[in-house]
Amino acid sequence: MSLLEWLAIAVTILTVYALIKRLETRLVLFTAGFVLCLVSMDPMSALNSFAKSMTNNSLVMAICSSMGFAFIANYTECDRSLVHYLAAPIRGLGVFLIPICTAVTFFINIAIPSAAGCAAAVGSTLIPVMLRAGIKPAAAAAAVMGGTIGSYLSPGTSHNPFVAEMAGIDVMDFISYHAVWSLLCGAILVVGLLIVCMVLGDHKGEKVEATDEVKKEEKPFKPNALKAIMPLVPITILVVGNVWLPVIKMGVAQAMVLGAVITLLLSFAVDRTDPQEFSKRFFNGMGKGYADVMGIIIAAGVFAAGLRATGLIDTFVDVLKHSNDIARWGGSLGPWIMGTITGSGDAATMAFNEAVTPHAPEFGMEIKSLGALAFLTGALGRTMSPIAGAMVVVSGIAMANPMDVAKRTALPCTVAVFMLALFMV
Repeated sequence: MSLLEWLAIAVTILTVYALIKRLETRLVLFTAGFVLCLVSMDPMSALNSFAKSMTNNSLVMAICSSMGFAFIANYTECDRSLVHYLAAPIRGLGVFLIPICTAVTFFINIAIPSAAGCAAAVGSTLIPVMLRAGIKPAAAAAAVMGGTIGSYLSPGTSHNPFVAEMAGIDVMDFISYHAVWSLLCGAILVVGLLIVCMVLGDHKGEKVEATDEVKKEEKPFKPNALKAIMPLVPITILVVGNVWLPVIKMGVAQAMVLGAVITLLLSFAVDRTDPQEFSKRFFNGMGKGYADVMGIIIAAGVFAAGLRATGLIDTFVDVLKHSNDIARWGGSLGPWIMGTITGSGDAATMAFNEAVTPHAPEFGMEIKSLGALAFLTGALGRTMSPIAGAMVVVSGIAMANPMDVAKRTALPCTVAVFMLALFMV
């Protein structure tokens, strides 16, 4: 290996350390990539990668429109109505509240792809239900946290359009490809959390009332059955159009905008929602999607450009050509471990998929399979991280220690990671 390649390894280690210390993700990735391009005497590679990622049509359309729709679903309280009606039938089920709440969260996370946003919307309703049934706080929080991997199946999740474009396939086709594995991961979390919580006796806690803060949030809210359907409209359009009715087949952005229009019409009829404020919220969501999600993709692209400029990527690919197992375990354990220690499955997964996944055919794998493996395991790592944003949210609602919650999600997540590594690719 050359001196530049050793330098790239050293910078990568420093990058990982900075992410563990929770420094600003986009700054860390961009700085590392730009420095590597500078020392490789090729600064334009970093700038060109930045510019190219900024105008990636398919990613910008899918991610920004999905975030815009998520913002107006929250503004109109359609997301809370959905959670309310899904939670109503499950009250009084005792210990079986744990797996059912995990499954309900998984389902809702498809419609609300943000892990932290879903955790807040679902947790404020389901966690008090579990606490009142005698489920211990850490277990109640873990039940909701375990379901936040449902975003696997959301076309609005950044990784789905990212890997789909890389593989040259439609977003919905890519989701169809990994849907079985995503559902298997969900099933492992549902069953695994039930077993872990029963072993720990989490269903034998004292029945407690919700905190005053949660009660205060719940009191003025009036659910509406029609509004509860709205978060599901874009996903329904996409699924029906791609599977049963090709005549209504459309892209993610088009489905999200159509869903927003329908939501506005309904909300105006029911609550006289101000269209001007509605519009502001939608476009603020789009801007947030670009800043937070596209920002990480852009920065990860610059980091990958730096690794390529030093020659480290070429060397790594040459190693992978001689061993499919290295790619299998590197693509699964790497994002998983990074997701666990940094609390985010995005940074490491994006960097891996940007730098390594395009070369998958060179070492006998498919781009879609390696890309899916990396982002699924990265999300599992985030789900068992005590410092993840969603973990902090559910722990706060349940008044539990995040470490105690992570202890309950750790085993099922670990089992799911090894299942994916052994059988998915």
